[in-house]
Amino acid sequence: MPDSPSASGTPPATLARSLKNRHIQMIALGGAIGTGLFYGSAASILLVGPGIILSYLIGGLAIYLILRFQGEMSTQEPVSGAFSHFAYRYWGGFAGFLAGWNYWLLYILVSMAELSVVGLYVSYWLPDFPAWASALIVLLSVTGLNLLNVRLYGESEFWLAFIKIAAIIGMILLGGVLIARGAGGAGIDNLWVHGGFLPNGVHGLLLSLVVVMFSFGGTELIGITAGEADDPRRSIPRAVNQVIWRILIFYIGALAVLVTLYPWNEVGLNGSPFVLIFSRLGIPAAPDILNLVVLSAAISVYNSGMYSNGRMLRSLAEQGNAPRVFLRLSRRQVPWVGVLFSSACTLAIVIVNFLVPEGAFMRIMAVATAAAATTWMMIVLVHMRFRKAHARDALLFPAPFYPWTNYLCAAFLVLLMGLMTQLDDTRPAVYVLPVWLGVLYLGYRLRSRRPA
Repeated sequence: MPDSPSASGTPPATLARSLKNRHIQMIALGGAIGTGLFYGSAASILLVGPGIILSYLIGGLAIYLILRFQGEMSTQEPVSGAFSHFAYRYWGGFAGFLAGWNYWLLYILVSMAELSVVGLYVSYWLPDFPAWASALIVLLSVTGLNLLNVRLYGESEFWLAFIKIAAIIGMILLGGVLIARGAGGAGIDNLWVHGGFLPNGVHGLLLSLVVVMFSFGGTELIGITAGEADDPRRSIPRAVNQVIWRILIFYIGALAVLVTLYPWNEVGLNGSPFVLIFSRLGIPAAPDILNLVVLSAAISVYNSGMYSNGRMLRSLAEQGNAPRVFLRLSRRQVPWVGVLFSSACTLAIVIVNFLVPEGAFMRIMAVATAAAATTWMMIVLVHMRFRKAHARDALLFPAPFYPWTNYLCAAFLVLLMGLMTQLDDTRPAVYVLPVWLGVLYLGYRLRSRRPA
């Protein structure tokens, strides 16, 4: 793909600022509302029971504070690459290297996982169509979409996220009707009659946070969009404040309806929570509706991942932490080299994923959660350095109660990693994380030996 011309014959130095506030909000929603709600919520409900409502309140508060830290920095200095840029500028070379490459790996893993299940969804309608072909078609289509221009990406993500959100709102409304009618034993007493609101106690509540926090992964995409927002100092604060409330409403509203409709200990025995609600409604087309929703959810998250990875690689190249070829922009000011490279890596991992034994999907998601926790911790710590550097400046969107909220979030994330060691599916990821950080440090040291 040719680069756009300039007086010096080099590609343009900046990305196009084409994303509106509605695009930014939907990008964050699209990255956050996916498999965590549609499937992962069943596992968390079995851990905590009706107290899943409290779990999402706790997790939502932590993520909101982290978004405020990131929002403060991105509003003050709206650049693409967000936390990698800030880690590099306010902490040092290795911090920027770690933040950027860790986030790139995070979305490669998430993209691979989402892409690998696309074939399963398509096979519902076309059972004889090869799963690998379905995944390849989506990969090529989304990659092509991301290569065109950022405005088209924003529009596609807006509508993909809209499908998910419409389905959740419909579920909440229709579930509310069933509860009001008392259909099939639905009632508010389901919140406490089957062992209590927290049937597994505080321990179950804490363990559920592992799955809950995976559900919130992707909200930090708001920071990545800062370099292409048309009015970042207005749209970033609005998006941060609005998106967290919408996520809390969608998650808590949907799950409150679910545990009110059904005894909590039946939810994980009959498939996806969405299947339960739609099947009780007696809608003949319920399986098709559900399949369309989860398919759009997978494509939406993959779309967000492809967007994020291209911008993160360009930010790393600007810092000197990735090959300079990733700086190249197309005529439409899209970081096409980073997009294509990330797409190729995703394809390779998808092929591997189809070959490994059953259960690899959950292990990959566990590693992604550990990588997400690392990203969030970097945001918390870098924000503290950012605030010290701007101690005498007038901040446009200051995070509340600095530095106490930073300490609170850091302690929460340490607790989260400790909790991951208590679950069989997530324990290996905690052991893999130090190895990954060691690989990054080795890569940084090798990079530092090269001439500038």
